[in-house]
Amino acid sequence: MRHVARGGTYVRVVGPDWADPLDASFSLRSGGRWNAPGAFAVLYLCRDVETARANARRLLEGQPFTFDDLLPERLPALVETTVPEARYVDAITSRGLASLDLPSTYPLDGRGKRIPHERCRPIGATAWTAGEAGIACRSAAPGAPAGGEELALFDRGRRLKRGRRRRFDRWYRGA
Repeated sequence: MRHVARGGTYVRVVGPDWADPLDASFSLRSGGRWNAPGAFAVLYLCRDVETARANARRLLEGQPFTFDDLLPERLPALVETTVPEARYVDAITSRGLASLDLPSTYPLDGRGKRIPHERCRPIGATAWTAGEAGIACRSAAPGAPAGGEELALFDRGRRLKRGRRRRFDRWYRGA
């Protein structure tokens, strides 16, 4: 596995009623792109607000409603945090993707189809077992901006400090 240095300010799309928006236990129960349910916990973060917007839209995929149909108190918020500078598994550069046996077109395959979680989870398990801090990756959220990044931060007991929390109307619509 190749590595890339990352750290600094990241954001997370959170439910309006989440008591601890930086709690990774939901991913332990439900799994995510880089972790299978029950395997280990991962805190999924976005590098920028545009990528967070794409992830928020993903939450409504297949739903018969839009954000405009939800009451203001049911809309997702955005929480900032600061991630310590570290080396993360590289799922961003072409060389990093090749080292993970992922195509340079990631998050899409050669036919333009989104690479499924099931293909990424064994990579995450290998990285977890190797003691890695997490995986820096291209965003797989539909509509994410070109160059949009996410950080799959492995929960190894280190707690991040919660920064500013922004209401939906302050971050999603660009107000």
